Amino acid sequence: MKFIIQRDRLVQSVQDVMKAVTSRTTIPILTGIKITAAAEGVTLTGSDSDISIESFIPKEEAGDEIVEIKQPGAIVLPAKFFSEIVKKLPTDSVEIEILGSLQTVIRSGKSEFNLNGLDAEEYPHLPQIEENNKFHIATDLLKAMIRQTHFAVSTSETRPILTGVNWKIENGDLSCIATDSHRLALRKAKIETEMNESYNIVIPGKSLNELSKIIDDTNELIDIVITENQILFKAKHLLFFSRLLEGNYPDTSRLIPSESKTEITVNTKEFLQAIDRASLLAREGRNNVVKFSTITDNIIEVSSNTPEVGKVVEEIQSQSIEGEELKISFSAKYMMDALKALEGTDIKVSFTGAMRPFVIRPLHDETILQLILPVRTY
Repeated sequence: MKFIIQRDRLVQSVQDVMKAVTSRTTIPILTGIKITAAAEGVTLTGSDSDISIESFIPKEEAGDEIVEIKQPGAIVLPAKFFSEIVKKLPTDSVEIEILGSLQTVIRSGKSEFNLNGLDAEEYPHLPQIEENNKFHIATDLLKAMIRQTHFAVSTSETRPILTGVNWKIENGDLSCIATDSHRLALRKAKIETEMNESYNIVIPGKSLNELSKIIDDTNELIDIVITENQILFKAKHLLFFSRLLEGNYPDTSRLIPSESKTEITVNTKEFLQAIDRASLLAREGRNNVVKFSTITDNIIEVSSNTPEVGKVVEEIQSQSIEGEELKISFSAKYMMDALKALEGTDIKVSFTGAMRPFVIRPLHDETILQLILPVRTY
């Protein structure tokens, strides 16, 4: 194998596939990046057996030559060293060549590295996915849906199914739900699909988080293919495979209250900043708890009190308060995460009592909601 490649394109592809490479693996070859040179271009692959990422660098693009293939072939190079080397090479062009016994030379300008490679034949094959069940979604919408839900997955392995995001696909509708049993994030969207079947799958939150870092923020469509135990995201020059979590996701629809006793409408940014300030003193206390109460004349009070540190009280003007008076306590972190995920300048918060879950929605947008369980302090 021998080829010359633009350094910037190589660095970008290496960074993408590195998101699937881990040093903690029982399969030593998976600590490496597989590099395959063929007539069409160069393919890089990284995998930790849960996530696999394949990045393709075409021979040319828009009339510019990116790769010059001198001799096709394949090698697996240690990811940790290879990624550090390519980032620090001195010129815009890199030559990679395999000598005898898997010795690989990386040249750039007057710099030359020799790395010991591994046999590419021993690298596990990526899943072969039949593309029968495929749908499309705009890349920027997919990124938004991940951002608005994945933070609410559980980080505890006691219920592994909750470490994933539940995707339900039915009649051209996609709904994404994440919960750690203390809060819930839901986002719905219309999708383009040729699928007749409905799907109910759970994708690891970690996989979605890594995917959102790689895909571009454009309105180009990304293809999504589902099989029994894998999901494949196909973007331009990029394949991203993730295993699906096994098991049944809990039915979360009954958690969302259908009625409310108190409703407030408030500016998202003002509310977020007030909770952020109140949490400054709450951080020392248990659970980072902030208290919230309604006062007359559409004023709400946000406060926190940690006896060993001090207390803070702040009043915010809301646009409206309807229903019963309310005092409630909640995790400042959960509330701030939820508010950052919502789009829109104003939100409606619906309460059904001091110890019942409450729902936060953007005004005039039914596609997204956040639900939080209060904390008992009063």
